Amino acid sequence: MAHSLSAKKRVRQNAKQRTINRARKSMLKTFTKRFLTAIDDGNLDKAQQEYKQLTHKLDQIASTSTMHKNTASRIKSRMAKRLNGLKTKGAGSTSAA
Repeated sequence: MAHSLSAKKRVRQNAKQRTINRARKSMLKTFTKRFLTAIDDGNLDKAQQEYKQLTHKLDQIASTSTMHKNTASRIKSRMAKRLNGLKTKGAGSTSAA
């Protein structure tokens, strides 16, 4: 248990920041899930739109102390790979038909 005033204040600050960080990460999971659902459905237009929103949110969150910028960059790269895979699969199926 914190005894000094500064330690008590730090406990309050940590609790407040933890709440904010958890909300941001939860929002990020929601955007990621929407993107992955669009990928699974094979909807290229919706997937591109969701990817744009996801990358925007990742950049916003990475600019804070919630997530490191390299972590956000890694996630964006992995999601871009999935999107490009859908693009090539879509392009391959139309040219073969």
